[in-house]
Amino acid sequence: MVPRKNAGRASPFLLILLSFGFFLGTYNLLILVMHKASKSATGELTDPIISRPGDLTAGGAPKFHVALTATDAPYSKWQCRVMYYWYKKMKDEPGSDMGGFTRVLHSGSPDNLMDEIPTVVTDPLPEGLDRGYVVLNRPWAFVQWLEKATIEEDYILMAEPDHVFVNPLPNLAHGDHPAAFPFFYIKPSDHEKIIRKYYPEEKGPVTNIDPIGNSPVIIKKSILEKIAPTWMNVSLRMKDDPETDKAFGWVLEMYGYAVASALHGVRHILRKDFMLQPPWDLDIGKKFIIHYTYGCDYNMKGELTYGKIGEWRFDKRSHLRGPPPKNISLPPPGVPESVIRLVMAVNEASANIPNWETP
Repeated sequence: MVPRKNAGRASPFLLILLSFGFFLGTYNLLILVMHKASKSATGELTDPIISRPGDLTAGGAPKFHVALTATDAPYSKWQCRVMYYWYKKMKDEPGSDMGGFTRVLHSGSPDNLMDEIPTVVTDPLPEGLDRGYVVLNRPWAFVQWLEKATIEEDYILMAEPDHVFVNPLPNLAHGDHPAAFPFFYIKPSDHEKIIRKYYPEEKGPVTNIDPIGNSPVIIKKSILEKIAPTWMNVSLRMKDDPETDKAFGWVLEMYGYAVASALHGVRHILRKDFMLQPPWDLDIGKKFIIHYTYGCDYNMKGELTYGKIGEWRFDKRSHLRGPPPKNISLPPPGVPESVIRLVMAVNEASANIPNWETP
C-alpha cells in the first residue's frame, strides 16, 4: 500500500475554516455576554431600589455642589453653621466628591452669616402664599438660585440645615439617574386618589413616583433646572387643595418633588445608606449623613422614652431662639452610637466656630 503524502496533516484550507469558525463562536459568545450585561444594567436602573457599583463609591466621580436652603431665623442659622463646619471637614477627605457650597437664603435679605458661609439671597414667596408652611419657599428658592447663580459642578446635592456629614460623601448619582434617600412615610400608592390630581393616568402607574423628598438628593443640574419649576407649581397646587393639604401635612413639599420628578420621567436610585435618622437608626456604619429631625429622649438607663421628655434629651426644637450651649452632656451608657455621634458632632462644631453664642 502506497502511503498518502498528506497523511496526518490538516489541509491549510481546513485550518483556516476551523479558525474562522472558532472566531465566530467566540465573537458570538462575547456579544451574548455583553448583551446580557447591558440588559442587566439597564434593568437595574429602571428599578429605583438599587445601589451604585461599589468601585464607584470611593470618590473620583464628577463633583457635586452642595446647596443648603435656609431662613434667617436663629433656629436655622445655628444648624447651618454646624452643617457647614462638617462640610468643610469632610470635603477633601478621601472618597469625597464634594465641590462648592451655597447656602440658598430664601428670606429676601442678607443676614449676619454672609461672611461665614457662601450665600446667595433669594426672595420668599409673596406674603401669605406659603400659608405658614415655610418649606414651601424651598422649590421657589431653587428656581431663583438656578437662574442667577454660576455653578461650576454638573451635579447638585440638595441638603438641609439639620444634616451632619459623618463620612465623606461620594457622588451617588449615576449619569442621568439622581440618587435619593427613601423615606418610609412617603407612600404615593397609599394616596392614589389624591396623587391622580397631579399625576394623571396617562402618565403611568403611581408606582412611577419614588418614595422620596427633595433632600437628600444628588442630581444633574440640567435635570433639576427642568424639575424645579414643576416642583414649585405642584407644591403650590397641593397646598391650595384642602384634601391634599390635610393628607400630606408637613411632608407636602416632599410629595411635590416626588410627583414633579415623575412628571418629567425621572427615576431615582434609592440609597438607604445616604442618611440615618437617630434615634431610630442606631449605627453609623458606612452611612453618610445624620439627619437629626427627631428628638432623642432617654432615661438614665439608656432607654428610649420617645413621646415623653427624657431625663437626658437632645432635640433641635429646644433651641428655637438661639444655638444650644457648648459642650452638651453626652447621653448615658446604653444610648446608640448614632445619638452619641450626633452630640459629639454638635459639640465639636460649637467649640470651633467663632462667636458661637451669636444668634
